[in-house]
Amino acid sequence: MEACNGHKSEDSHQIKEFKLERFFAKYELTSPYALCSSDCEPLSMSEALDLADEECKQMWDQLGLAYTDPQGALPLRQEICKLYKTVSTEDVIVAAPQELISMAFHAMLRPGDHVVSMFPGYQSLYEIARHIGCDVSFWEPEVQKDGGFVFEVQQLSKLVTSKTRAVVVNFPHNPTGALASKADWEQIVQLCKQSKAYLFSDEMYRLLERDSESRLPAAVDAYERGVSLSGMSKAFGMPGIRIGWLALKDAKLMRSLQQLHDYSTICSSAPSEVLALIGLRAAKTLVQRNLDIIEANVAHFRAFCERHSDVMAFAAPTAGSIAFARLLTGEPIEAFCVRLVEEAGVLLLPATVYDHQPSIENASFRVGLGRRNMPECLRVLEGFLKKDRQRS
Repeated sequence: MEACNGHKSEDSHQIKEFKLERFFAKYELTSPYALCSSDCEPLSMSEALDLADEECKQMWDQLGLAYTDPQGALPLRQEICKLYKTVSTEDVIVAAPQELISMAFHAMLRPGDHVVSMFPGYQSLYEIARHIGCDVSFWEPEVQKDGGFVFEVQQLSKLVTSKTRAVVVNFPHNPTGALASKADWEQIVQLCKQSKAYLFSDEMYRLLERDSESRLPAAVDAYERGVSLSGMSKAFGMPGIRIGWLALKDAKLMRSLQQLHDYSTICSSAPSEVLALIGLRAAKTLVQRNLDIIEANVAHFRAFCERHSDVMAFAAPTAGSIAFARLLTGEPIEAFCVRLVEEAGVLLLPATVYDHQPSIENASFRVGLGRRNMPECLRVLEGFLKKDRQRS
């Protein structure tokens, strides 16, 4: 399905409001029961430092608060390379994930370029392209009988043309938890090769596959014009350090990214880079911890929806730390979520923040599965629903 081609705001110099971030700005830090967080259980500083090996402890103790390598500290880039099969340290640039998305799109795209992006999704992954002046086509999911979501490659093939400059994907997907099959992934790569388009792959939730055998190859390993985005925020539970990276093998594109970085933050925080190195060296421990939390919470939320089958429906995600559930009462989803957070302090994320009409009509909302306090959040939510029934 194609949508919003050539869309421009009334003021072409003003980027559209980021609805998800504005909703969170109003409620996220003041709501005691965050039930829609996309990240996994955040580490405390003491927990992070307890994971440090001797080399990292020494780095931390002797750390000077000077400028750092603009491309990212070499030991950190060396550790990042271990996540891929074909990547060298010169193929990696480190910055905050949101900054990297903006840098990449400004480096890859020009006004009038055609871009295909998964939708609904994280708004940066299409809005920056539209702001640049690109024509954006949306690749939308099919809803399955069990309530799960599938992005059909056949639909993507109808959108990608010889004029497509970039295909933007996000597997595991935010917010649906969908994951392409390996066969579909190969077809996606082939479509990009045929059109010579960049394959920009948001892989922030990679490593959080509930079945590790379903993990897809990284875009940077699959295709010479593949660009892989990842970072410490989701699978590693360290969003507060604001460290992410792009991995790519296009030397010209890397030079453009370096030049753009010089006009943004220039380099990363020295303490954050050491903390990221600690987290990556403890990757196996952190990822397994978070997968265990997710699996327990899938069971908790499934049982909750079974107890309240007249109110909510839920299909477990294939991968990642979030899922797209549905409200069944007929109440508009944003009205329900606002009422819930203002009356009970439980924060869910309504589909309205994604501007995806089918999801709004389905009364979809994002639920987070990566935090340990889900049972407590569900107890409060259950109390809210009980009061709702009494009022009606």
